[in-house]
Amino acid sequence: MGCYDLTGRTALVTGGARGLGASMAEALARAGAAVVIGDVREELGRGCVDALARSGAAARFERLDVTDEASWGEAVINTITAMGGLDIVVNNAGVEVSGLVVDLDPRAVRRMLDVNVLGTALGIKHAFRAMRPGGPAGDGGAVVNVASVAASIAFPGIAAYSATKSGVDRLTRVAAVEAGRLGYGVRVNCVQPGLVPTRMGERLTRDVVAFGLFASVREAVGAVVGRTPLGRLGEPADVADAVVFLASDAARFITGAALPVDGGMGV
Repeated sequence: MGCYDLTGRTALVTGGARGLGASMAEALARAGAAVVIGDVREELGRGCVDALARSGAAARFERLDVTDEASWGEAVINTITAMGGLDIVVNNAGVEVSGLVVDLDPRAVRRMLDVNVLGTALGIKHAFRAMRPGGPAGDGGAVVNVASVAASIAFPGIAAYSATKSGVDRLTRVAAVEAGRLGYGVRVNCVQPGLVPTRMGERLTRDVVAFGLFASVREAVGAVVGRTPLGRLGEPADVADAVVFLASDAARFITGAALPVDGGMGV
């Protein structure tokens, strides 16, 4: 596997109990990493851990509310204690609440800000504190945040979500500069997935139809595919493989980057 080999490294994946996060956990494990799934969905998370263990991977579940400072501190220390270190943090946990700007719901916006922006910021913070010289892991590492193509295009029905994912992009770039200048030895990058037919993606297509933006789910999906040069929706493995790349030594001179994994939709 060469420079994509993650053997001997430990990865913490937030929101890893299902969807894109579960696919990322599986891909990291296939590359040789020990994987910790951090999620509030304990039953689903433990099921994913059992599946990873059956495939021969070292895996563990940590209950993690990404919006809670204490929860982060406990999850990181437990990971380091149980797995012997922490080398990769994937800030994947996120929520998407669709809505027209004219009908904006402040509670929904605050929820997305808490999970998508604050949750990612706390993940970066605790990764830095653990991985920097003198930290309890202390050998440097990689942080991979999950933004979205919505950070760079104007797709109707997701204004607030788009704003939070733009925030993830900015957090990534500033954190990368700080880590580099302060000698933390931690690279920080993000991926920007296009539409993937997970539970979240499928709900979005139904929502935009309900808002009157498209006549049918088929038309909504067709609009996405129509503006995607590669002519299809994304698959979980497309995003997961990009995360493995950014976490690996193949990306050793890459930091502060936003990697589109959208089939060209954001071009």
